[in-house]
Amino acid sequence: MSNSEHLATVMVNAFIDAVDRGVDLVPVVADSTSTAKISPFIKKYPERLVNVGIAEQVLVGTAAGLALGGKIAVTCNAAPFLISRANEQIKIDICYNNTNVKLFGLNSGASYGPLASTHHSIDDIAVLRGFGNIEIYAPSCPIECRQIIDYALEHVGPVYIRLDGKALPELHDEKYQFVPGQIDVLRQGNDVALVAMGSTVHEIVAAAAQLAENGIEATVINVPSIRPCNTGQLLEILKPHQAVVSVEEHNINGGVGSLVAEVLAEAGCAIPLRRLGIPDGGYAIAADRASTRAYHEIDAAGIVKQATALFQAQKK
Repeated sequence: MSNSEHLATVMVNAFIDAVDRGVDLVPVVADSTSTAKISPFIKKYPERLVNVGIAEQVLVGTAAGLALGGKIAVTCNAAPFLISRANEQIKIDICYNNTNVKLFGLNSGASYGPLASTHHSIDDIAVLRGFGNIEIYAPSCPIECRQIIDYALEHVGPVYIRLDGKALPELHDEKYQFVPGQIDVLRQGNDVALVAMGSTVHEIVAAAAQLAENGIEATVINVPSIRPCNTGQLLEILKPHQAVVSVEEHNINGGVGSLVAEVLAEAGCAIPLRRLGIPDGGYAIAADRASTRAYHEIDAAGIVKQATALFQAQKK
């Protein structure tokens, strides 16, 4: 594995490379140049950046207009403000009208930590799963992130890409090939299936290693593609296990946990599922990442605890 890299940096490098090869790409920011780490793009292509100021509704409307004018419009700002403040514009200007805009939700989940619920984005996947036409992705590492972005820039239609706010190490090597909708199995086990999206995939990788030391073999399942999603493939991967645990830095409703629950329920598959995330009706605590994940039991230790208890309950 290579050193960690911030996914916003991966995003900006992808934008520069796209323009270098002739893509008519225009990033739109809402006074979020620092959040987007977009200075290298501005330095090379200063005339291409549009900054609308702190006006997220205008950000989305402007991106829609650019797209209708033939540009590849990409929005780059914090996920909580993109999804919450510009909700109607995303719904109508982008999704309902099937506009060719790529929405990047930066610093997603509880990345902003101590800034608390005003800055946390724990409902973005749930909100966008309720909208039509838009594809939804949550990369877990730099290589996967870059391939998702390259795909999104070629795809014609709305795309949302959920990017974590911290640097993440690689989970894949150069042989990895992202395919929209495809489930990514990182480790094969026979006892418990651990399912996650985005940065919490790293937590289930660590948890699986600890479970193995305790004699429990876990399958590690990364779901980078929320929509489209090959639910038939996901079901077949889940079926052999005695228990399933989903993990996300998102509310347990509407995210990857809900996706797994829907797949199991619709198939009449009676495998016990425990959804780990921000609890129903709750908010993430205001704290640094390690403390937040420990409190909500979405760190490796919490996952090991919950997976072990669920697995052992099935053996009785």
